[in-house]
Amino acid sequence: MSCEKIEPRRSGSIYLSICLWVAVLLVPSDPRSLAEPRHQASVSVLKPGTRVLLDAHNCYPYDGKWTNRLDRALSTGTPLAIEQDLAWYIDPQSRQSRIVVTHDIKLSGQEPALREYFFERVRPIMEKALREGDRGDWPLITLNLDFKTEQPDLLAAVWKLLGEFEPWLTTADRATNASDLMPLHVGPMLVLTGESDAQEHAFYENIPVGQKLRVFGAVHVNTEHPTADPQVLVPASADNYRRWWNNPWSVVEAGGQKKARAWTDADGTRLASLVNYAHRKGLWIRFYTLDGGSEPTFRANGWFSGYDFGSVAAASIRWRAAQEAGVDYIATDQYEQLARLLH
Repeated sequence: MSCEKIEPRRSGSIYLSICLWVAVLLVPSDPRSLAEPRHQASVSVLKPGTRVLLDAHNCYPYDGKWTNRLDRALSTGTPLAIEQDLAWYIDPQSRQSRIVVTHDIKLSGQEPALREYFFERVRPIMEKALREGDRGDWPLITLNLDFKTEQPDLLAAVWKLLGEFEPWLTTADRATNASDLMPLHVGPMLVLTGESDAQEHAFYENIPVGQKLRVFGAVHVNTEHPTADPQVLVPASADNYRRWWNNPWSVVEAGGQKKARAWTDADGTRLASLVNYAHRKGLWIRFYTLDGGSEPTFRANGWFSGYDFGSVAAASIRWRAAQEAGVDYIATDQYEQLARLLH
């Protein structure tokens, strides 16, 4: 702040007082904000265990059906997570390729492209968030990428596409050693991906030290004994690239959804032990996929019966338990019902 161009009309003391008064108005009440980048305002929101989010499972059409899934998920409000399953389509005539959103690896060419289906759809949300600059709830959207195939060209194309939208993204500097957990630079979108080594190679090892990581992987899980102690399932802590833990429900209730019985205190204790362990290790934790309803309802909506607890009431008990335990991401196909419970 400078007063050099203000002409004092009365006395030096009045002139000095005006300058000091204006300076006080301009100085933030918290002096630390002068030194901290604005993105630091929402870093605490990203601490594991800070918030519980709906994770919109398989949020894309199948065979041209259920085309409203993304709109349904977004209508529940932000923040939330959205899963997109990816594959690599090469047109047999033109040989042109693109990233498509699909659950199947046998492709027809009618599958929606990731750019148009997801990124262009959420563009207004991201641009509004950047324009307004209110970082209190950032990231507004966690994009969960589930790769159905892992061709090097597909992984490279995803990395390139994310680069086009990097101003939206939550990033971190690529460290020399993966064990160095670099701070997150928070944007309105966070991108997560799986635990495969091929993805780590493409999204971390290939990235020069000091450049930005655009996507973060899941930790490796020892799946031999799903009900083993948490430290047996995941011995590792979060590192610079691997920052979350993805789980089927069978790690909580043996046999998963189809064999689940009445929810017990022991089940709640098991769930809490997994969640608390993940958070101590610096990991976000996700469980999939918590659904409940009749067989006709599942068929009509294209949901997988293997995720069915048998009724909405049975699923709701698990949703509430997951919320109370502090699960970071609760995956379900029943977006609206879970959102109402969480809100």
